[in-house]
Amino acid sequence: MKHVIIGSRGSDLALWQAHFVESELQRLSCSVEIKIIKTQGDRIQDLSFDKLEGKGFFTKEIEEQLLDGTIDLAVHSHKDLETNPPAGLMISCVSERAHPSDLLLIRKESSDADQKWDLKKDAVVGTSSARRKSQLKTLRPDISTKDLRGNVPTRIDKLRQGNYDAIVLAKAGIDRLEIDLSEFHVTVFDPTEFIPAPAQGVLGLQIREGDEELHEVLQKMNHPEVQKRIELERKVLNLLEGGCQLPLGVYCTEDDMLHVAYAQSADEASSFLHYKVDDYATMAQEVVGDLHELVSND
Repeated sequence: MKHVIIGSRGSDLALWQAHFVESELQRLSCSVEIKIIKTQGDRIQDLSFDKLEGKGFFTKEIEEQLLDGTIDLAVHSHKDLETNPPAGLMISCVSERAHPSDLLLIRKESSDADQKWDLKKDAVVGTSSARRKSQLKTLRPDISTKDLRGNVPTRIDKLRQGNYDAIVLAKAGIDRLEIDLSEFHVTVFDPTEFIPAPAQGVLGLQIREGDEELHEVLQKMNHPEVQKRIELERKVLNLLEGGCQLPLGVYCTEDDMLHVAYAQSADEASSFLHYKVDDYATMAQEVVGDLHELVSND
């Protein structure tokens, strides 16, 4: 029986993800323990993401412990991972894709059925994501955004306290935590209109290169079709040399349609592009060429 030490952040959602992988591994006759690791993103709660130094602020410390052999496996929200992995590490396996959409959680007194997304005019929306800020600005120019940090329950508490009219969250995280949202009005965005982050809704299981035994076990949990689509999404991000604070949404559907939203900064409006994917090997280069052309024509 192989023993696997999983490294995880300590948030409710990160631990849900770690326990999900633990149960999958136990079904494959592994023994598992979970080690909680605090990251820079967990320690610094008073700054918006664009003020934090460098990239990988939810992953770096976990990856360091993976490299030094303290843990064997890291379970990440795939969208948090840098597209150029640290030398010596690899993504061995990806999960099924949970619902890829973002959702808008609206205080009931701030909902208005006559407005787009049922959100009242001139509302204040909480998010620290440059991608979300840019798309909100584009699709609802009347609203304003205000930074929002913390884990999922903390963000919902801040909404409950009236700091915002609405907040944007990933639907996958809400679904996984089975949070009761009945006190709010919920609008689920169409992911082909309000476009999610590359690989949103997918877990990435990271191991050391050369750990063939664990890689072989994890291949039994891998989802190749999901892997193919999110590799395209993340390749667009990689070619744009962007981290998770680039205002970029990329979503590839199961029927091979690719939807892209891009801006150069959170304060700028997003441009939206839509494609039929004929060749997964070259599609990302085509998209990035189009985006560069858009920018040079502005």
